Amino acid sequence: MAVQLADKLDTGISPQQFIDGMQENQEEFKAGYDQFAWENEGDRMFFESLKFRDDLRVLILAADWCGDVVRNVPVVFRALETAEIPTEVLILEENFDVMDQFLTMGGRSVPVVIFTDTGGHVLGKWGPRPDHVQQIMVRFKQENPDREAPDYEAKMAECRKELIAAYGKGTEHHAVIIKELRELVSGF
Repeated sequence: MAVQLADKLDTGISPQQFIDGMQENQEEFKAGYDQFAWENEGDRMFFESLKFRDDLRVLILAADWCGDVVRNVPVVFRALETAEIPTEVLILEENFDVMDQFLTMGGRSVPVVIFTDTGGHVLGKWGPRPDHVQQIMVRFKQENPDREAPDYEAKMAECRKELIAAYGKGTEHHAVIIKELRELVSGF
Protein backbone atom coordinates (compact mmCIF):
# COMPACT_ATOMS: atom_id res chain seq x y z
CA MET A 1 0.00 0.00 0.00
CA ALA A 2 1.90 3.05 -1.24
CA VAL A 3 -0.28 5.70 0.38
CA GLN A 4 1.45 8.47 2.32
CA LEU A 5 -0.45 10.44 5.00
CA ALA A 6 2.31 12.44 6.72
CA ASP A 7 0.36 15.65 6.08
CA LYS A 8 -2.63 14.24 8.00
CA LEU A 9 -0.75 13.19 11.14
CA ASP A 10 -1.50 15.60 14.01
CA THR A 11 -4.47 17.15 12.18
CA GLY A 12 -7.27 15.02 13.62
CA ILE A 13 -9.08 15.08 16.93
CA SER A 14 -8.53 12.77 19.89
CA PRO A 15 -10.87 9.84 20.52
CA GLN A 16 -12.28 11.71 23.54
CA GLN A 17 -12.89 14.83 21.45
CA PHE A 18 -14.74 12.67 18.91
CA ILE A 19 -16.94 11.18 21.63
CA ASP A 20 -17.57 14.54 23.31
CA GLY A 21 -18.43 16.19 20.00
CA MET A 22 -20.85 13.56 18.75
CA GLN A 23 -24.14 15.10 17.60
CA GLU A 24 -25.70 11.71 16.86
CA ASN A 25 -25.52 8.27 18.49
CA GLN A 26 -23.37 9.42 21.41
CA GLU A 27 -25.27 7.39 24.03
CA GLU A 28 -25.10 4.19 21.96
CA PHE A 29 -21.41 4.80 21.20
CA LYS A 30 -20.59 5.30 24.89
CA ALA A 31 -22.54 2.16 25.78
CA GLY A 32 -20.45 0.09 23.35
CA TYR A 33 -17.30 1.64 24.77
CA ASP A 34 -18.34 0.96 28.39
CA GLN A 35 -19.46 -2.62 27.63
CA PHE A 36 -16.13 -3.62 26.12
CA ALA A 37 -14.32 -6.42 27.91
CA TRP A 38 -11.40 -8.55 26.81
CA GLU A 39 -12.78 -11.99 26.02
CA ASN A 40 -9.36 -13.47 25.37
CA GLU A 41 -6.41 -12.88 27.69
CA GLY A 42 -3.99 -13.54 24.81
CA ASP A 43 -5.55 -10.71 22.81
CA ARG A 44 -5.29 -8.31 25.75
CA MET A 45 -1.64 -9.28 26.26
CA PHE A 46 -0.92 -8.81 22.55
CA PHE A 47 -2.29 -5.26 22.55
CA GLU A 48 -0.46 -4.49 25.81
CA SER A 49 2.78 -5.66 24.19
CA LEU A 50 2.36 -2.94 21.56
CA LYS A 51 3.05 -0.31 24.24
CA PHE A 52 6.72 -0.90 23.52
CA ARG A 53 6.35 0.06 19.85
CA ASP A 54 6.75 3.75 19.25
CA ASP A 55 6.64 3.41 15.47
CA LEU A 56 2.87 3.18 14.97
CA ARG A 57 0.19 5.83 14.50
CA VAL A 58 -3.51 5.43 13.75
CA LEU A 59 -5.91 7.64 11.84
CA ILE A 60 -9.60 6.70 11.96
CA LEU A 61 -11.97 8.07 9.33
CA ALA A 62 -15.35 8.32 11.04
CA ALA A 63 -18.75 10.02 11.16
CA ASP A 64 -21.09 10.02 14.15
CA TRP A 65 -24.17 9.32 12.00
CA CYS A 66 -22.80 5.96 10.80
CA GLY A 67 -24.07 2.79 12.46
CA ASP A 68 -20.86 0.90 11.64
CA VAL A 69 -18.83 3.61 13.38
CA VAL A 70 -21.07 3.33 16.45
CA ARG A 71 -20.71 -0.47 16.57
CA ASN A 72 -17.02 -0.78 15.70
CA VAL A 73 -15.04 2.27 16.77
CA PRO A 74 -15.62 1.87 20.53
CA VAL A 75 -13.87 -1.51 20.29
CA VAL A 76 -11.07 -0.05 18.17
CA PHE A 77 -10.62 2.79 20.69
CA ARG A 78 -10.32 0.26 23.55
CA ALA A 79 -7.73 -1.85 21.71
CA LEU A 80 -5.66 1.19 20.76
CA GLU A 81 -5.86 2.61 24.30
CA THR A 82 -4.51 -0.67 25.65
CA ALA A 83 -1.73 -0.57 23.03
CA GLU A 84 -1.07 3.11 23.76
CA ILE A 85 -0.83 3.82 20.04
CA PRO A 86 -1.31 7.53 19.26
CA THR A 87 -4.76 7.73 17.65
CA GLU A 88 -6.56 10.54 15.85
CA VAL A 89 -10.02 10.72 14.35
CA LEU A 90 -10.52 12.35 10.97
CA ILE A 91 -14.10 13.45 10.43
CA LEU A 92 -15.29 12.05 7.11
CA GLU A 93 -16.90 15.24 5.82
CA GLU A 94 -13.67 17.19 6.44
CA ASN A 95 -11.37 14.57 4.92
CA PHE A 96 -12.79 13.37 1.61
CA ASP A 97 -9.25 13.57 0.21
CA VAL A 98 -8.19 10.80 2.60
CA MET A 99 -11.47 8.91 2.27
CA ASP A 100 -11.14 8.74 -1.48
CA GLN A 101 -7.85 6.85 -1.07
CA PHE A 102 -9.61 4.16 0.99
CA LEU A 103 -12.85 3.46 -0.88
CA THR A 104 -14.73 0.24 -0.22
CA MET A 105 -16.04 -1.28 -3.45
CA GLY A 106 -15.84 2.18 -4.99
CA GLY A 107 -17.83 3.86 -2.22
CA ARG A 108 -17.16 5.97 0.86
CA SER A 109 -17.70 3.67 3.84
CA VAL A 110 -16.62 4.36 7.39
CA PRO A 111 -15.00 3.62 9.71
CA VAL A 112 -11.59 3.13 8.15
CA VAL A 113 -8.84 2.46 10.69
CA ILE A 114 -5.51 3.36 9.06
CA PHE A 115 -2.24 2.24 10.61
CA THR A 116 0.84 4.25 9.62
CA ASP A 117 4.44 4.51 10.70
CA THR A 118 5.68 7.75 12.27
CA GLY A 119 6.42 9.13 8.79
CA GLY A 120 2.84 8.63 7.65
CA HIS A 121 3.47 5.64 5.37
CA VAL A 122 0.37 3.45 5.44
CA LEU A 123 1.07 -0.02 6.81
CA GLY A 124 -2.48 -1.38 6.67
CA LYS A 125 -6.15 -0.62 7.20
CA TRP A 126 -9.22 -2.16 8.77
CA GLY A 127 -12.86 -1.42 8.12
CA PRO A 128 -15.54 -0.50 7.54
CA ARG A 129 -16.91 -3.56 9.33
CA PRO A 130 -15.89 -7.08 10.41
CA ASP A 131 -15.24 -9.35 7.44
CA HIS A 132 -18.21 -11.66 8.03
CA VAL A 133 -20.52 -8.63 8.07
CA GLN A 134 -18.81 -7.00 5.07
CA GLN A 135 -19.37 -10.14 3.00
CA ILE A 136 -23.13 -9.47 3.18
CA MET A 137 -22.61 -6.03 1.63
CA VAL A 138 -20.25 -7.45 -1.01
CA ARG A 139 -22.92 -9.97 -2.02
CA PHE A 140 -25.61 -7.27 -2.05
CA LYS A 141 -23.55 -4.98 -4.30
CA GLN A 142 -22.78 -7.85 -6.68
CA GLU A 143 -26.46 -8.79 -6.91
CA ASN A 144 -27.67 -5.16 -7.13
CA PRO A 145 -25.24 -3.15 -9.24
CA ASP A 146 -27.85 -0.63 -10.46
CA ARG A 147 -28.41 1.98 -7.73
CA GLU A 148 -31.15 3.50 -9.90
CA ALA A 149 -33.24 0.31 -10.01
CA PRO A 150 -36.77 0.90 -8.67
CA ASP A 151 -36.38 -1.77 -5.98
CA TYR A 152 -32.82 -0.84 -4.94
CA GLU A 153 -33.78 1.06 -1.78
CA ALA A 154 -36.14 -1.70 -0.62
CA LYS A 155 -33.43 -4.30 -1.16
CA MET A 156 -30.90 -2.09 0.64
CA ALA A 157 -33.25 -1.85 3.62
CA GLU A 158 -33.37 -5.66 3.76
CA CYS A 159 -29.60 -5.81 3.45
CA ARG A 160 -29.21 -3.42 6.40
CA LYS A 161 -31.37 -5.74 8.53
CA GLU A 162 -29.14 -8.65 7.55
CA LEU A 163 -26.01 -6.62 8.40
CA ILE A 164 -27.36 -5.74 11.84
CA ALA A 165 -28.28 -9.38 12.49
CA ALA A 166 -24.77 -10.48 11.45
CA TYR A 167 -23.25 -8.28 14.14
CA GLY A 168 -25.00 -10.50 16.67
CA LYS A 169 -26.58 -9.64 19.97
CA GLY A 170 -24.93 -7.26 22.39
CA THR A 171 -21.17 -7.28 22.20
CA GLU A 172 -20.66 -10.53 20.24
CA HIS A 173 -18.83 -8.69 17.45
CA HIS A 174 -16.25 -7.14 19.79
CA ALA A 175 -14.03 -10.24 19.89
CA VAL A 176 -14.21 -10.53 16.09
CA ILE A 177 -12.95 -6.97 15.65
CA ILE A 178 -10.14 -7.57 18.14
CA LYS A 179 -9.12 -10.75 16.30
CA GLU A 180 -9.08 -8.97 12.93
CA LEU A 181 -7.09 -6.01 14.31
CA ARG A 182 -4.61 -8.38 15.94
CA GLU A 183 -4.11 -10.27 12.68
CA LEU A 184 -3.57 -7.00 10.81
CA VAL A 185 -1.10 -5.49 13.27
CA SER A 186 0.81 -8.79 13.54
CA GLY A 187 1.81 -8.24 9.92
CA PHE A 188 3.88 -5.13 10.62
